[in-house]
Amino acid sequence: MHTMRETMTSNKVQSQRPGEFFKKLSPAALSDLESMEFPTLYQPGQLLFSEKSVPAGVFIVVSGEVKLSINSSEGKRLILTIAKAGEVLALSSVLSGLPSEMTAEILYPSRIAIIERDQFVGFMARHPEVYQVVTQELSLQYKVACEQLRTVALAGSAPEKLARLLLDWSENGQKTDAGLRFRFSLTHEEIGEFIGASRETVTRTLSSFKSRRLVAFHGSMLEIPSRVALENVAGV
Repeated sequence: MHTMRETMTSNKVQSQRPGEFFKKLSPAALSDLESMEFPTLYQPGQLLFSEKSVPAGVFIVVSGEVKLSINSSEGKRLILTIAKAGEVLALSSVLSGLPSEMTAEILYPSRIAIIERDQFVGFMARHPEVYQVVTQELSLQYKVACEQLRTVALAGSAPEKLARLLLDWSENGQKTDAGLRFRFSLTHEEIGEFIGASRETVTRTLSSFKSRRLVAFHGSMLEIPSRVALENVAGV
């Protein structure tokens, strides 16, 4: 049996681990999963897996950021989301045994732990409560993908789409006296892949936002002085 001290220590470690997936695991399940993690450092541009291929297992983002995208037969790319520390990738493919529907590419230097399919299936068998956690995670990932597709397909103009994207990114930004700040180091081409627009359109739109004082740049940080003003552009 665990002593009270051991239980308190496990809960403390669990609360410090980023990601809703890990916060929902029992101390025993979390300890078991972490015993299988051996993170490897990946550099920007490296692929973890690509669409139409079967991933080797689940990929746990320990640190860094991973770009998840889908591609058309004509070579056009749409970025669905940026996975950050605490997220678990390729869950759907690992459970179904089917090829992935998306490509995962390292955006910033990242430490990634790969747990092979058989290991992860065995982990779930040892901890049946994990099935519910995995189901919730898959539902969340589906919702995020749908919201991104809705923004690209149903939002009107490029300024409206970009404004919605910036508002979404600012959700976890730092509040300052001058507004909300968050890291903004994607290229204009990558931003275009988020909203289905060309690099030139993104450049023009950001320049317009800047001149209208809807946004301000401070190195790799972007500042939104008034969220309400940007919401008016986004139509929300």
